[in-house]
Amino acid sequence: MAYLRQRPTAAFRVVAILLTLWNAFGCYAWYLQWTLGADAMGPATDYDRQLYAALPGWYNGAYAVAVGAGLLGAFALLARSAAARWLFVLSLIAIVVMFGYLFLATDVIAVKGAGTTLPFPILIALIAIFAIWFTGYATRRGWVS
Repeated sequence: MAYLRQRPTAAFRVVAILLTLWNAFGCYAWYLQWTLGADAMGPATDYDRQLYAALPGWYNGAYAVAVGAGLLGAFALLARSAAARWLFVLSLIAIVVMFGYLFLATDVIAVKGAGTTLPFPILIALIAIFAIWFTGYATRRGWVS
């Protein structure tokens, strides 16, 4: 079904801007991890350094895809482009691959505990899911085409 392009509400713009800021911070966090390694989040323990050194090269690539596609998706949402949805989907896939590997192929949960390691990745995934849902909602409302 074709939709007429409608003028978006102020709430749409607020959400799009917040998603842009969130993903820009994600890109900055990736840059810090890429340049500083395990010390990106402050003084790292020996375990953190060993874990980071053991991560495969593609892990940082998946991280870059997750945050890069998320930021491009947010820009596309600001531009009211339907490409936003697929960019957010790509971001979510990269998030699942990245954290799936981290939690299933390493002992990070056993060492640091689920309460320490799981909440922020879950929040990241929920925001990515929200971005996909919101883009679909905006498309149905005619704000994105």
